[in-house]
Amino acid sequence: MGYQLSKQNFGEVLGKLGETYRLFAPVLKKGEGRFKDTDVVRYDFVTNPDEIELEKKSDYAFKEFMLPISETLFFFTEDQVKEADIDEKDVLVFLRSCDMHAVKRLDYIYLENGKEQDWFYKRLREKVKFVLIGCADTFEDCFCVDMGSNRTEDGYVFSVDVIDGEFCCDVPDADMAKVFAECEAVEMEVTPRFVTENEVHVDIPESIPIGIYGSDVWDEYSARCVNCGRCNIVCPTCTCYTMQDVFYTDNGKVGERRRVAASCMIDGYTNVAGGGQYRRTNGERMRFKVLHKIQDFKSRAGFNMCVGCGRCDMVCPEYISFSACINKVADAVRKEADDE
Repeated sequence: MGYQLSKQNFGEVLGKLGETYRLFAPVLKKGEGRFKDTDVVRYDFVTNPDEIELEKKSDYAFKEFMLPISETLFFFTEDQVKEADIDEKDVLVFLRSCDMHAVKRLDYIYLENGKEQDWFYKRLREKVKFVLIGCADTFEDCFCVDMGSNRTEDGYVFSVDVIDGEFCCDVPDADMAKVFAECEAVEMEVTPRFVTENEVHVDIPESIPIGIYGSDVWDEYSARCVNCGRCNIVCPTCTCYTMQDVFYTDNGKVGERRRVAASCMIDGYTNVAGGGQYRRTNGERMRFKVLHKIQDFKSRAGFNMCVGCGRCDMVCPEYISFSACINKVADAVRKEADDE
């Protein structure tokens, strides 16, 4: 079932939903970009349609609600431990198809990757429902079609596309349909818009031989990468973190434990006791990240980790292209096969 409604009526829908849910959506932040007088599209809580950025791709991913940059897990005293409180209100997260596919990656990592589910992730995940933002045209740097993440058939409670000033929504969820029907929405058939062609293409090898680990393809990134870790922070499927204890007293027995986002591209990530470091050069770090995204994760989960959103290309200060790196790996694999 689908509906078409005016901006005013869509605002009424959001108003009614706001009584039950918090709304988390991409927002255009004027003058808050990486450079002076530039803008950025970042997720934030909203209350009306005017706040939601539906045309531009978000510079940062949706994951900041389920995986905060810094999340207090629990507080401790000398003889007690208390989990941190969270807002009990459910959340509607507005995202695009590639990010819907990223949710599947996050769920696998935190809920299926081992004997135990991550309790802190699960309690936030259970409060989230998703609203699909349609994509009529590809964005710069996207390669979602080749990654198979350009279409989403399920997992959302309703979709939203703005066509000729009207809000067109596919509403598969029965409870959501009641809200739309109460706001003078016109019932009609609606199919969310999906990208069918990208300007950027990637060629992912079916298998990557061990020789690629020692290939000189990685040397370029030892010279270019500056260890900022921006690519990891904006990526919707990067999930690495470190633990930090913050002590309130000098005796170190009262404080809180935080889960803080970490990055495989930053110095210190692979440091171990005794001064050891598994990946010292930026090329080695890039090798780890790329092969994890297109091979290692798939060998366990059955699908690639990367969803082709292109945010890492957008944010890199050295203009390193992740899609170009994938294609360079594919070329190196073919060359090694020819040499044999």
